[in-house]
Amino acid sequence: MVNWRPVVGWLPPMSVTEWQTEFRQYQQSPEYQKINKGMTVDEFKSIYYFEYAHRVLGRTIGLAFLLPFLYFLARKRIQRVLIPKMVVMFILGGLQGVLGWYMVKSGLVDNPHVSQYRLTAHLIAAIAIYSYILWVALGLVWSNKHNRAVKEINKLRVFSLAVTALIVVMIISGGFVAGTKAGLAFNTFPLMNGQFIPDGLFSMSPFYLNFFEDLLTIQFDHRMLAYALFIIIPVFWLRIQKSECQARTKLIAHGFMLMLGIQITLGISTLLFHVPVALGAAHQGGALLLLTLALLLNHELRNTPD
Repeated sequence: MVNWRPVVGWLPPMSVTEWQTEFRQYQQSPEYQKINKGMTVDEFKSIYYFEYAHRVLGRTIGLAFLLPFLYFLARKRIQRVLIPKMVVMFILGGLQGVLGWYMVKSGLVDNPHVSQYRLTAHLIAAIAIYSYILWVALGLVWSNKHNRAVKEINKLRVFSLAVTALIVVMIISGGFVAGTKAGLAFNTFPLMNGQFIPDGLFSMSPFYLNFFEDLLTIQFDHRMLAYALFIIIPVFWLRIQKSECQARTKLIAHGFMLMLGIQITLGISTLLFHVPVALGAAHQGGALLLLTLALLLNHELRNTPD
């Protein structure tokens, strides 16, 4: 979809003429000219509907949020303290749509691939919106029995924040892996080109570009972050199990450990099978579930008395 019509673009082309018009516009894009040259209208429809469904889903989510919000606001059924938080959620959702189009535009100029910087920004914005909504919801529906060992819990709280920050960095790294297609570059594990630390790392200049544009370094960094989580999360889990945290907190920590194992398995499988779409999507979903459990643990530990 080479056009963005956020207000009137709810319906797809409805006639042969409309499809031909949409297809002619697509034929001017670098994706058609450099990758899909000779594509038929029917083949175009198959890729068009993926993007169309994504955009309509985004708008539907916006309406599903806005209409009940206005209704309950008019009925004065929303606590005053929640109103600004919900307004922020809606604004962030709208800005995410704008950011999505900004990302798509980067693939409509010369390069038929979207910018890895804009793709990762779009991903992180989605993660941030989800995390904010989840955190606010937890404050409404999830009460907590305070733990007695306050000093111990405060130390665990700091540990939990550090683990969560590392997961976020890992997700950002995954965005750059996807945006540069670095996952297709070295499809062996645990070695890369027969080496654990491959030759050619950080070969770009200036140095910082290696983290965002060099395929070797990007995939290597993603692997190293996975190894770090593989070590740190079990230590975090053990600390919680040995603490005086309530049983629910320990149960969530068990789920956190289980999800770590699933996510690492998905990551290795995605790599070895050359990034099939289904596994890639499952791996991305696994990252979100891992982050969700980390946020649950943060919330559990945050609700202790100071």
